[in-house]
Amino acid sequence: MTKRYLLPAVWMLAGAMATLAYLNRNALETEVQAQAVAAATTKQAAFPARSQAPVDLTPEELANVRVYEVANRSVVNIDTQTEQVDPFFMRRLQGAGSGSGSVIDKRGHILTNAHVIENARAIEVTLASGQSYPADLVGQDREHDVAVLKINAPADELHPLELGRSDGLRVGQQVYALGNPFGLEGSLTKGIISSLNRSIEGRTGREMKSLVQTDAAMNPGNSGGPLLDTHARMVGMNVAIASRTGQNTGVGFAIPVNRIATIVPELIEHGRIVRPDHGIIGLREYTDGGVKIEAIRPGGPADKAGLKAIVQIETFRQGNAVYRSRTSDAARGDWLVAVDGKKVETASDFLAIMDGYNPGQSVTLTIVRDGTEQNVKMTLGEG
Repeated sequence: MTKRYLLPAVWMLAGAMATLAYLNRNALETEVQAQAVAAATTKQAAFPARSQAPVDLTPEELANVRVYEVANRSVVNIDTQTEQVDPFFMRRLQGAGSGSGSVIDKRGHILTNAHVIENARAIEVTLASGQSYPADLVGQDREHDVAVLKINAPADELHPLELGRSDGLRVGQQVYALGNPFGLEGSLTKGIISSLNRSIEGRTGREMKSLVQTDAAMNPGNSGGPLLDTHARMVGMNVAIASRTGQNTGVGFAIPVNRIATIVPELIEHGRIVRPDHGIIGLREYTDGGVKIEAIRPGGPADKAGLKAIVQIETFRQGNAVYRSRTSDAARGDWLVAVDGKKVETASDFLAIMDGYNPGQSVTLTIVRDGTEQNVKMTLGEG
């Protein structure tokens, strides 16, 4: 009898031990799960879940966002393919460039800098929507560094930028620069107007006057893009930075929009600025002050008015060939003092004053000849 029930007893004992181990394992798993839940609860308390509510923006941030959202659709990226001839080896050198521009009407006219499309054999304009179109040059003026392009895009894809005014700008006023620095389209920077009526030397060597200075960050690619006020209106066109490295140093310049507004219609209508022709083709500045007429064009308005230049250009014909010779007499040239009472101290002064006249108008030049001041009346031609 004892041997008969020995094996089932062992089985019962083993079963009891297995049941106890199972219960202990369940208890351990339950404790581990409880600890995990407690740890997760503690972590949630230390790092609360992110809010699903919209991001709260300050009034200043909201103003920044509004400027960007209103103006960005009007700003374009301009890519160019260039070609230049190597003067030493006479090889054609291919290159590429980029800049910014602004849509100014529903007809597809794009405003940019003349230097952005300089030497371009192909121009492509990319809208904020991502659509790209080949562009044609309508007109440009290198002295003012302004150019107008045209693309054939549907009118509903074109969003003209609102033009503001630049005659009421104040130093300290907040402004924004919008463009494509380093090809990074739609980049917005913010700053203030640092100064007004700044003058810098332009790419043609002629002084560019009455520019707007700003510390809004500008870099290569910003050229041609708009300078905006807090209402997303264009108050200038970014044109240059003061830098020894070619990158932002906090000193940027923009062409005031009032000047642009007078130039663009002429570029669209004539392809160039129709300047009055005065026939003076050279002015000499002296370090101790004063400007002398250096050269005049034979038969031009200055020549007809009887003005005298340092350099006399004489034209003569021999057979079918026309020859020109230059003779110089520094004592002969007239000192140029004023135009219609506006004082002339530099060559840039004279050119800037003459830009305010139209062909056919008459002006009175105040000159000094042989130590005597006199007035000379001159009728302007068309340049």
